[in-house]
Amino acid sequence: MAVRPGLLFLRLGASIALLLALSALVPSSDAYDPLDPGGNITIKWDVMQWNPDGYTAVVSLYNYQQYRHIQPPGWKLSWVWQKKEIIWKMFGGQTTEQGDCSKFKVDIPHCCKRNPEVVDLLPGAPYSTQFANCCKGGVLNSWAQDSANAVASFQVVVGQAGTSNKTVKVPSSFTLRAPGPGYTCGPAKVVSPTKFISPDGRRSTQAHATWNVTCTYSQFVARRSPTCCVSLSSFYNDTIVNCPTCSCGCQNNNSKPGSCVEGNSPYLASVVNGESTSSLAPDLVECTSHMCPIRVHWHVKVNYKDYWRVKITVTNFNYRMNYSQWNLVAQHPNFDNLTTIFSFNYKPLSPYGTINDTAMMWGIKYYNDMLVTAGPDGNVQSELLFRKEPGAFTFQRGWAFPRRVYFNGDNCVMPPPDAYPWLPNASPRLSASLTLTLITVGTAMALLLVHA
Repeated sequence: MAVRPGLLFLRLGASIALLLALSALVPSSDAYDPLDPGGNITIKWDVMQWNPDGYTAVVSLYNYQQYRHIQPPGWKLSWVWQKKEIIWKMFGGQTTEQGDCSKFKVDIPHCCKRNPEVVDLLPGAPYSTQFANCCKGGVLNSWAQDSANAVASFQVVVGQAGTSNKTVKVPSSFTLRAPGPGYTCGPAKVVSPTKFISPDGRRSTQAHATWNVTCTYSQFVARRSPTCCVSLSSFYNDTIVNCPTCSCGCQNNNSKPGSCVEGNSPYLASVVNGESTSSLAPDLVECTSHMCPIRVHWHVKVNYKDYWRVKITVTNFNYRMNYSQWNLVAQHPNFDNLTTIFSFNYKPLSPYGTINDTAMMWGIKYYNDMLVTAGPDGNVQSELLFRKEPGAFTFQRGWAFPRRVYFNGDNCVMPPPDAYPWLPNASPRLSASLTLTLITVGTAMALLLVHA
């Protein structure tokens, strides 16, 4: 049977619309972050000296991400040599494997692998093995939080390599793990040689050659499921809006035992004890409806004449993870009028130039900069005092709640806007209940009048 052209066009349009709608539901692996559009980790490879059979280079990692850091057990950097290069010596770092160096009889290289993997040295490493910006166990702080510790460096002496800019080969296939997946590195690019200024500022020297590699982060590549969620509440509504159900996964102890544990379980201590509290340890979270390791709660606490106050609580539901140097990013239009913040450090990010609607918060050193594992002490709290902006401030339509929340650089799952706590006189649910009550009362009065 022939199909009319108009009907065929409608079916085709409906199919395209359905495909577009389904594609919108698939998480994007794009590494672009709207709150940190220029964020990346740049690897700089500076050739400092030519040797008889190769060169000496300084390799540096610069974390230009505003709020995403690398926590223990730290970064791992690997690449692939283009020739038959070896590493004679290293300072400030070491390879995880030496490889097959059996053909060398006298001087044994540090590493003979074609694809070496390098890690940072631990704090307290012997002074003879150290190098500038090394020995932090691979920890790399974010640029906004602590730019002085957002750089790591090591020195490598390369043999069986080119001895000039014409014969040297740029390594390829750079891979950065921090400590797991998430970063994608582009190819090494030849750039202008790095210049170094003497301490007195009167002389500059430069590297013989410099190569740059840019690595960008994708939350989808790092983990298929989110790692945090947001719950909401307010003084003007008794409703507590919990994290959406299954925000980070669903309870599955029947088919996958051990995916979560009840907080009051008598077996909790035996399950948790002995496990690592680093980011490589498998998550063991408390059994909740959202199943997230981290929950951020935003509570609209008090309304004053010219100010209003918010309380933020970050709770750790992960029994196997301490979050050191944690940070929180929130987006709200009233951050431009933030007057006081308690118990947290604060820095405006302003990703859109002059618009100050994004705040970065983190713990105070030696006080609450460590978010410990799930339990009575597994939370940090702060209160924020905002000045009301005439013409913009309102409690209606969920305006008092954040637009976005990030924890340690990962975007947290927000409740749907129609679930936000409403003002009593603006809530459609309350209005419906009031209407039903009035109808019931009216019916009862009519029946009384009829039987009077």
